[in-house]
Amino acid sequence: MEPTIVSGKEVSNKIKEEIAIEVEKLKEKGIKTPHLAAVLVGEDGASKTYVNAKVKACEKVGFDSSLVKLEIDISEADLLAEIEKLNNNADIDGFIVQLPLPNHIDEQKVTEAIAPEKDIDGFHPVSLGKMLLDISSFLPATPYGITEILKHYNIPTEGKNCVVIGRSHIVGSPMSVLMARNSYPGNCTVTLTHSRTQNLSAITNQADILIVAIGKPEFVTADMVKKGATVIDVGIHRVEDSSKKSGYKLLGDVKFDEVAPKCAFISPVPGGVGPMTIASLLKNTLLAVKLKS
Repeated sequence: MEPTIVSGKEVSNKIKEEIAIEVEKLKEKGIKTPHLAAVLVGEDGASKTYVNAKVKACEKVGFDSSLVKLEIDISEADLLAEIEKLNNNADIDGFIVQLPLPNHIDEQKVTEAIAPEKDIDGFHPVSLGKMLLDISSFLPATPYGITEILKHYNIPTEGKNCVVIGRSHIVGSPMSVLMARNSYPGNCTVTLTHSRTQNLSAITNQADILIVAIGKPEFVTADMVKKGATVIDVGIHRVEDSSKKSGYKLLGDVKFDEVAPKCAFISPVPGGVGPMTIASLLKNTLLAVKLKS
C-alpha cells in the first residue's frame, strides 16, 4: 500500500492564497490591512529562522508585519512593558512572543500578559477556555494547522479512534480537545497518552489516527502503528549528519521510512506540520481583524 504523503507546504500555500484574496477584499472595503507582530528575545538560531519565515509569509498575503527584537538579558519587567505597548497599539491586530524564552523569564506570566483579543498563538487561558467550550476564538497554531491538513485531505475522523502522544499545552492537550469536539475534523474517540502511559504500543495499535508530539526523535516505530492508519508527526529535531552540506538532518518523532508503508496518510518531516503553524497564525490574525470590524 502506497501511503499518501500529506504536504503541509501545499495546504499552507492554498491557505495563503485564500487569505491574500480576503485581504484584498478588506482593503477594497476600506478596512485596515491586518498587522502581525513578533517579539524575539535573544539570538536563538531556530527562533530567528522561524520569525523570519513569519515576516515573509505576511508579505506574501499582503499583511503588515513588525519584528520587536530584544536583548537576551532583558528583565521580565521590561519584557512585560514591551507586551503592554503592543497590547495598546491599535494598529497591531495580533502578536506572538517567540518561545522558548530565557530561563529568568516566566513564560506563563508572559502568555497571560498578552491581551486575549491579540493572542494569535492561542495560548492565553481565555483562548484555551473558549476552545474548550467550542466558542469561536484563536486556536493554538499547531493543532489548528493539523485540523486544516485533515480537512484538505478529507481524512475521515467521525467515530475513529484517535491517539495523541504527548500532553503539552501547545500541542497534545489542545489537539485532544479538537479531535473530540462535535464537528469535522472531530467526533473521534480520543486517548491522550504521555510519559506515564503503560502499554503504549497496545494503545497506539488501536489508533485510526495517531498524532505524535512527544519530542523524541524517531520514537514511533512500525510495530506501534496499525495498518491503514493516518499518522501526523509534529516533532522536529536537528541531528548531526556529516553527509549533509548543512551538517545536520531533520528528523521527526516518527521513524518515517519504516512507518510510512503501513499508513494510509502520513506527514513527513520537514514539510508536514511545520508550514501549517505559520498559516494558522495568519488565519488567526485575519480573524482578529474580523472580530474588531
